[in-house]
Amino acid sequence: MALSIGPFLRRRWQAASRLPGGKWLFSRLLGLYVPYTGSIGAGVETLEPGHCLVRLRKRRRVSNHLGSVHAMALCNLAEMATGLALLNSLPAGTRGILGGFSIVYLKKARGLLNAECRCEVPSDNRQRELELTGEIRDEAGDVVAVARARWLIGPEKGAAVAATD
Repeated sequence: MALSIGPFLRRRWQAASRLPGGKWLFSRLLGLYVPYTGSIGAGVETLEPGHCLVRLRKRRRVSNHLGSVHAMALCNLAEMATGLALLNSLPAGTRGILGGFSIVYLKKARGLLNAECRCEVPSDNRQRELELTGEIRDEAGDVVAVARARWLIGPEKGAAVAATD
């Protein structure tokens, strides 16, 4: 049986992040596994249960005609941060999918951008919705966008629902 997404991500990150260039390698492999996420070329800097920080440098392929990072690249970056923060937190036998997403743009996004999300760590795999917030900041620390992601989690097919504490 394949590993559930939470344990899978935790094992891969723990193995890769210890190596020289391991964060870069993990980010590239994630991009191969999830091609649309990989299309922006963001790098995972921090990944632990309940917390993720991803970085994106403004460059031509993610730019718009205004000389800033394109709005949809920012959406992708925020979804990546919220998704990794949550999915990396999930216990075995749990799956998650994005059920809704909104974003507010506050400032033109230029330079090196940091998208960060902190969330509760689910203790079981019962079905529910979790709303996560992801903030994207520029190099000066100014918030350029705030995203709200509604994630649906529940038991994997064939997995028993874990008892709550």
